[in-house]
Amino acid sequence: MNLFRLSFRMLRRDWRAGELRILVLALMIAVSSITTVGFFADRVQLALSRESNRLLGADLLVIGDRPLSAHYADKAEQLGLKTATLTRFSSMASKEENNLLAEIRAVSAGYPLRGELRLAHTASEIITEERTYVAQGIPSPGTVWIDEKLMAGLDITPGETLELGATCMTVAALVAREPDYSVGFINMGARLLMNADDLVATHLIQPGSRVTYQLLVAGEEKQVAEFRSWAQKELVPGQRIEGIRDARPEIRSALERAEKFLSLTALASVVVAAAAMALAVRRFTQRHLDGCAIMRCLGASQSTILHLYLYHFVILGLVASGLGCLLGFVAQEFLSHWLAGLVETSLPLPSGLPAVHGLLSGMVLLLGFSLPPLLNLRRVPALRVLRRDFGITNLHGLAGYAFGLLALSILFIWEAGELRMGILVMLGFMAAIAIFALLGWVLIKLLMLVRQQAASAWRYGLANIRRRTIASLVQSIALGLGLMAMLVLTLIQSDLLRDWRTSLPPNTPNRFLINIQPDQLQPLAEFFVQHGMQQPDFYPMVRGRLMTINDQPVRIDDYTEARKKQLLNREFNLSWADKLQSDNEIVAGRWWQGADSPENELSLEEEVAGIIGVKLGDRLTFDIAGSPFSATITSLRKVDWDTFRVNFFVIARPGELDAYPINYVTSFYLPPSQVGVMHELVKSFPHLLVVDVATVIEQVQKMIVQVSRAIEFVFLFTLLAGFIVLYAAISATQDERIYEAAIFRTLGAKRRQLVRAWAAEFAILGGLVGIFASAGASVLAYVIAKYVLNVPYTFNAWIWLVGILVGMIGVTIAGLLGTRSTLTHPPLWTLRKVG
Repeated sequence: MNLFRLSFRMLRRDWRAGELRILVLALMIAVSSITTVGFFADRVQLALSRESNRLLGADLLVIGDRPLSAHYADKAEQLGLKTATLTRFSSMASKEENNLLAEIRAVSAGYPLRGELRLAHTASEIITEERTYVAQGIPSPGTVWIDEKLMAGLDITPGETLELGATCMTVAALVAREPDYSVGFINMGARLLMNADDLVATHLIQPGSRVTYQLLVAGEEKQVAEFRSWAQKELVPGQRIEGIRDARPEIRSALERAEKFLSLTALASVVVAAAAMALAVRRFTQRHLDGCAIMRCLGASQSTILHLYLYHFVILGLVASGLGCLLGFVAQEFLSHWLAGLVETSLPLPSGLPAVHGLLSGMVLLLGFSLPPLLNLRRVPALRVLRRDFGITNLHGLAGYAFGLLALSILFIWEAGELRMGILVMLGFMAAIAIFALLGWVLIKLLMLVRQQAASAWRYGLANIRRRTIASLVQSIALGLGLMAMLVLTLIQSDLLRDWRTSLPPNTPNRFLINIQPDQLQPLAEFFVQHGMQQPDFYPMVRGRLMTINDQPVRIDDYTEARKKQLLNREFNLSWADKLQSDNEIVAGRWWQGADSPENELSLEEEVAGIIGVKLGDRLTFDIAGSPFSATITSLRKVDWDTFRVNFFVIARPGELDAYPINYVTSFYLPPSQVGVMHELVKSFPHLLVVDVATVIEQVQKMIVQVSRAIEFVFLFTLLAGFIVLYAAISATQDERIYEAAIFRTLGAKRRQLVRAWAAEFAILGGLVGIFASAGASVLAYVIAKYVLNVPYTFNAWIWLVGILVGMIGVTIAGLLGTRSTLTHPPLWTLRKVG
């Protein structure tokens, strides 16, 4: 008979006999938990990206210092994308004797493609968003919309006329908020929005004018990605492509943090799934040892048995994994509808990648933990028919867990999306298993020392655990991992999310002041004191363009990476400091120890150093106001951009930049109730550039709340996967317990004695589980807080009490319920069934 057909018949027989129910249930729960997390995380990440793009006004920008070729817009339209244009430059706006340098933004119909542009009729209405309204379209020809800084500087109100180049324009409204304002330190001064059709009449753009041309693109993610890939190859010098991740480090940091946290939920699901799979496969293997021994007696070769069960598991894996993917999609769809009432944004449909991921994950988990036991099955000796102790212990049993861990490592790296993170997490996971095993062995040895002083039930429970030390440790570790995930996903995750939400405190700086001159420091400090505001710190700054690296000229055209070209094509803001800021951390090299070094020293932000390809010891030369400045990199810093405080890519040692033109920058928090102070500030210091990042902070905080809510719901499904671990662990030794119970009852043991003995054994086992889970959850929470969320870790002592109590009570109840059927049947019936 064909081996595949025979394997399929065996599969049907095992299913009817109930042999596969635990394994199928474990695999379905495993895959459904993975795919539920995958589908929902995919939708949340798509929604986050879409929502964050509201800050950009589009999904993608094509930016150039010369008019963009029409083929960019043509290609976007071919792909079904929406487009709009924005032309940005600086020019003087005038009203009678008042003049003010403003940023002119000429936009086409359709702007903005993402987000909202909010207007107000009068200055007082800018204070609260409730008194603003959403713009319908763009300014009509002959009219402009201005912001409060231009209004204050020109002393102009809606309905009045201002001069712009060769034309006079009517102020129709005040701009309360633009979606793409404060994305990068580009939009710093007073702003004026006009219709692109009026631009030619102003005669403001002349040969040599410094103008930025933008093409805004928006649409479905797939088409946007295809357009970006195409446009990247079409860029010429002076052009670049920018998305929300390229625009501000704060937004990029928040998005990456959200994605990492969501990925960790998937990793937790994989851990729980792997524990369930390991126990379920172990039980399946033990229950098929006799059948394999009979087949060996009937002449079946090792190769035949291996192929029979390999086909068996492949068919089982495909069917169960497919059903798990379907359940995962249904579960996340229900979850998405449930969450729709809590989250303000609609979740887009997920891609098909999580389904493929779930199917492959299920097969990897199943085959990873089943292939070595299959080798054990094929090597079962025929003598087992006569001696039941043959074929139970084999090195392939331990190899099975090792091979399963290897498969799990592959899944960890895949889920993490980053080789380094995946390897670190997996190494930590395997180290935890080794530590748990050693700790459990020591605890069992210590408990055996007090065995004689314990009651009879506890002595029997300890004896059972001692007799099955390896099996008990395997069950304890598997259950400990499941309970650890539950503790992290219930008690600890609330602490982590609370710390994450509060990582941006209410008084986070939301205004930046740029271009402060040295003689304005004292008057500006007095201004803050007069208005009852805390005086902010002022940071010196000089601007310079990177000219050489190790005396080799920097030629922009020699580089192909867009981010690198963008960084090298701009001027760097250089500063100096004698002490390291609290939101900076040295990751390589050393902070300067004193001023006795014979050469200039620099400290670079680590990400920028990686992008432009420099390292410790490299010598950089900057052109600052026509004069060269050279210094050696002596340290690399990690900057926490989430603080929204003033930070610099390049910091020099104090005294090295004193000879260059200096201005200052600061940041401060302005409460919404004191927005009127900004009007006085602009009037008192008209040459200051004010950057409002309140919109960016609001968006980041909103994203954090959305992600934390999504994670709380995703955790519910990972929690469900933990119950199957408990069920599989109890079932893994059920046959052995049934047989032992029948023997003891035959010898005269009473039912209540067995119940007490099993309760003691399960309680001790549950205590080990609670200790493992509490220790693992505390360490995992610390790792997540420090290395993923970048928030301070808060130790929760209740984790240990709750973990141990839940472990003891949960395992005891589940164990007694799982073995209760043994006590309801006569011993003779049980012996006949097992034998």
